[in-house]
Amino acid sequence: MSPLARARPDLAAFVPYASARRSGLVGAIRLNANESPWADNGDSAALNRYPDPQPLALRSDLATLYGVAEDRLWTGRGSDEAIDLLLRGFCRAGRDNVVGLAPSFGMYRIGAQLQGAEYRALTLSPAAGFALDPERLLALVDADTKLVVLCSPNNPTGELHHDVVGWLAEALAGRALLVVDEAYIEFAGIPSATALLDRHDNLVVLRTLSKAHALAGARIGSLIAHPDVARFIGRIAAPYPLPLPCVAAAIAALEPAALERTRARIATLVGERRQLADALAARPDVRTVWPSAANFVLARFADGPAALQRALAAGVVLRDVSAQPGLADCLRITVGSPYENETLLEALA
Repeated sequence: MSPLARARPDLAAFVPYASARRSGLVGAIRLNANESPWADNGDSAALNRYPDPQPLALRSDLATLYGVAEDRLWTGRGSDEAIDLLLRGFCRAGRDNVVGLAPSFGMYRIGAQLQGAEYRALTLSPAAGFALDPERLLALVDADTKLVVLCSPNNPTGELHHDVVGWLAEALAGRALLVVDEAYIEFAGIPSATALLDRHDNLVVLRTLSKAHALAGARIGSLIAHPDVARFIGRIAAPYPLPLPCVAAAIAALEPAALERTRARIATLVGERRQLADALAARPDVRTVWPSAANFVLARFADGPAALQRALAAGVVLRDVSAQPGLADCLRITVGSPYENETLLEALA
């Protein structure tokens, strides 16, 4: 069965907006897009022209980075856009549902709600280290489930779920897409789930340049999937998802020297993560620090709001995640530079 069999049936014959750049027509003089014929002074990037819907050079670089064929990849404005398009392209409002985890990244729940789809969450236990029982997750799936979502490493808890991806993809074949969000995988030191794509047509992997590659402000995210799914997402996407300056920044970040710097920074952050977790665990007002495979640690304090206020008083901003299930008095702490981490620890003392 094609993975598109679970897409919204009303979009089967959907015809995308025929933008000037999507037409593929080439000429020295371009009078088909109502652009200005003049670039502003100092504009060396030709910003008077619309960008390509999928910039060829960036697409090639990303496919190389992720070790996948170009026809499996669609790139847009961060993983958030890919999440939104998956929900809009596969879920019928008022009928379909999405299955995920709690606690986890909130945009899946919010996106489902905006689409009018039910979000069903399997609550993970802090006492069990947020371990996932895939059979309990599968029990939430029914005939109206379109997407099953795993963040691995999970956010805000930091644990990995890659060990169940193959089993779940097989169990969901013909029933739902399995979406594996790998926003933080560079910090985990494990292979990507993209290695399973050839075996599972219903597997979708999301990647981003926002974290390890230091391009959060550029908003470059990628969806990697069966070519039919990648093409479908491209059909329903906005015609010009990537601004030219963001494309240029991403291409520069994927040059060999830049990738070498990225690898060095990842190694530094992994070391800092270990030191930060150890230092927090040694504090008398910290109840638990959970192991993390991401660029953050999750800690439960005796008094989370008080710890947050001490950090804020020193100019250090942390993430209060206490509203998520099982995370009372918990703060998610991004691993910063050595100086930033030391400043935080001094503020909490």
